[in-house]
Amino acid sequence: MSKIHPAENQGRHRPSRHLTTPIPDHPLRPGPSPSVLTVWKKSSMSFQGTDGFTVFDHCGRLVFRVDNYTRKSWAAASAGLLLMDGSGKGLLTLKPQWTGYRGEDNRCSRAFTMRRPPPLLIPRSACEAEVFIGENIKETSERKPDLKAEGSFRRRNCKIVTTATGELVAQISRKRINTTLLLSDDVFTLVVHPGFEPDLVMAFVIILDRICRQTNYAPILCS
Repeated sequence: MSKIHPAENQGRHRPSRHLTTPIPDHPLRPGPSPSVLTVWKKSSMSFQGTDGFTVFDHCGRLVFRVDNYTRKSWAAASAGLLLMDGSGKGLLTLKPQWTGYRGEDNRCSRAFTMRRPPPLLIPRSACEAEVFIGENIKETSERKPDLKAEGSFRRRNCKIVTTATGELVAQISRKRINTTLLLSDDVFTLVVHPGFEPDLVMAFVIILDRICRQTNYAPILCS
């Protein structure tokens, strides 16, 4: 298989300003330049039957990972999924009902909640999911979402935008090796635009993967 991380890691680029340190396992931070990530739907602990994510930056450095060892129903599991940086430090815990918490458990502050769009109000083809940011979230029926995912995540043709202004937050697309060769859907490109947190956006992607899972694929939910 071809290298899944971007080809720009061959010394042609200086490290982008959105990295606060050149240490490979340091998580990305918001900055003036887009964060270009390669997402691989494979746990960094490559055991048979595991379900996770491995994420590289534009230099091919491991920046995020999710190691999940079972395929149990998310609703029946209390631990959720843990999004880590490259060194294994917990960044966000993703719990059943698609809620994200800072840190390694839900005793930390709630960062966001996601949901499917109401089918009678928003065409499913136009909106894959809605995101409500913040800790003190009212009933989602009483407020508009802060962000929404549009397009087709299953086809890796999706974008996340702000609901109020339509500002582009992130884009998801098929991973290209060259102008003619595309990798499988298990490897895709995530571009996080300046001013938005890459770790938070990666958490949205993980939940989108659960919301929009392939119909011919075994259910993959948090353990």
